[in-house]
Amino acid sequence: QVQLVESGGGLVQAGGSLRLSCAASGRTSMGWFRQAPGKEREFVAAFDWSAGFTKYADSVNGRFTISRDDVKNMVYLRLNSLKPEDTAVYYCAAGTYPLTTTLIKYWGQGTQVTVSS
Repeated sequence: QVQLVESGGGLVQAGGSLRLSCAASGRTSMGWFRQAPGKEREFVAAFDWSAGFTKYADSVNGRFTISRDDVKNMVYLRLNSLKPEDTAVYYCAAGTYPLTTTLIKYWGQGTQVTVSS
């Protein structure tokens, strides 16, 4: 059983930055999804724990960076150049790379990111 605990969300102005953290209780490929009000949950970024591959949604590529800390068993999502349309609840996820929705085994509880214009 993998337990995911997220932290780091908050309110930030457009153009600002945040770092989200996810503490995992097991070593597995991990990633981030987000869900804005009235919209479906969408993929943001994924990290292949064994091979080190990463992938990003086109909407965040070049602005967001996913990384890991092997010692602490943590996964991070650095959000730079934030836009109001990045406002959403961000969910940490664990499963099998490339972490399409059907490959997710575990979800975190979510952390709110709000970007003001």
